[in-house]
Amino acid sequence: MKMMKPFSGLALLAIFIAGTALANEAGISAAMQKRFPYQKLVSVTKTPYFGLYEVVFDDQLVYADEKLSYMISGSVIDLRTMQNLTELREKALFAVNLNTLPLDLALKRVKGNGSRKVVVFADPNCSFCKRLEKEMVNLNNLTTYIFPLSLLNGSEEKNRAIWCSSDRLKAWDDTMLRNVSPTAEKKCDTAALTKIAAMAKDRRVNITPTLIFEDGLVKPGIMTTDLLEQQLVASGSK
Repeated sequence: MKMMKPFSGLALLAIFIAGTALANEAGISAAMQKRFPYQKLVSVTKTPYFGLYEVVFDDQLVYADEKLSYMISGSVIDLRTMQNLTELREKALFAVNLNTLPLDLALKRVKGNGSRKVVVFADPNCSFCKRLEKEMVNLNNLTTYIFPLSLLNGSEEKNRAIWCSSDRLKAWDDTMLRNVSPTAEKKCDTAALTKIAAMAKDRRVNITPTLIFEDGLVKPGIMTTDLLEQQLVASGSK
């Protein structure tokens, strides 16, 4: 993965911040803005569990205790219903309508009847992206829209070679699944890659891989085939 978000990867890891009692939303909001001045704070809301406060930044949800002694990044699961409460909130807060994305610029892969859809932002030099591609091979009846990003060293040259190949999707699959480096067959117009990069930056996609499902749920990071299948079903894909 590349350029992790400030709190990404901390799943359920507590971070010491302070010990001052700030048991109200306004107080916690002010303290958070002071501690993270470069992050856009959207809201602070008291939750009904553990005395925690939901803290929503521009593109991420975390939790804090009332004294701001700890901040937690991870999922809260309701064991009575087995619902992922964090995921439900993230879907409501950050959902992306696939129709608002420039899907015509993406590399399009259709398996089976292609009735299910998922968007993937990936870097050709990202090992996690390659692992994700190998997991996705086992999924059926899926249309995958791939937006190539160049976040790692050497990726821009590789993406240009893929884009200028006579068969872009084959060149991408060779790169990601078979570790065959693409060779540009010709020079071509790569303005679309610039547009994709600008779109990703505008939507704060700074981790590869990042997936977006049909219900708008954004999931950064690698997922196994089983988890992908579960999420496709949960997103309403048939």
